[in-house]
Amino acid sequence: MPQFDADRDAVVARARAAGVETMLVVGGVDAEGGHRRAVAVAEERGLPASAGVHPHEARLATTATYDELRGLARDRRIVAIGEIGLDFHYDHSPRDVQRDVFRAQVRLARDVGLPVIVHTREADHETAALLEEEGAREVGGVIHCFTGGPDLARRALALGFYVSFSGIVAFPRSETIQEVARTVPLDRLLVETDSPFLAPPPHRGKRNEPAFVVEVARKVAALREIPLDEVGRASAANFRALFRAAAIP
Repeated sequence: MPQFDADRDAVVARARAAGVETMLVVGGVDAEGGHRRAVAVAEERGLPASAGVHPHEARLATTATYDELRGLARDRRIVAIGEIGLDFHYDHSPRDVQRDVFRAQVRLARDVGLPVIVHTREADHETAALLEEEGAREVGGVIHCFTGGPDLARRALALGFYVSFSGIVAFPRSETIQEVARTVPLDRLLVETDSPFLAPPPHRGKRNEPAFVVEVARKVAALREIPLDEVGRASAANFRALFRAAAIP
């Protein structure tokens, strides 16, 4: 997001100071070269990146988009295809288009051998079914910013996927998500911010940023009744295992 260019380095510095080991720069389709910009930001700061067509922008996908993704997959900074998936809450793209673009990108991920970062909202059954049908187990991935229930978590884990929790896990009335956070195996759990959105307490109302992931980890640790650093170590190890980030200097 170019509107955050002015203080991007300060944001990264605050994350490092908070103990955040690494961050993923998520690229997307837009009028300003989102994928290319994400790779540039990642390269400048020594971070991994991903590339994919978010369900909101599925209507913009063309043959050229998929060609671009295949080319980007050869860049050492690109460690995943995503965000991809289904969003039946906002429906910014027609649902049949979302399904087609999601399916095409899972197939592309299998072709290039990269894991997928999956966004799903009010489409959990269809999301899980498509991942199962398309053999997503072959490359693995993560259900990011998890807002589903036990069934989605069970199906994701059966595919060898990870489950990632954002600041939503600390929101009031998130009991179902909190229960999943208690029970997901620690070696399949990730914490994230989904910056600049969804800042966790006590930062609600502010622009979210990677440093705030500590509060997400703190909430997950409290739910599981384990030390904060245990969640941090597990999430960092799982991140490296999923995204091959250990290869990024």
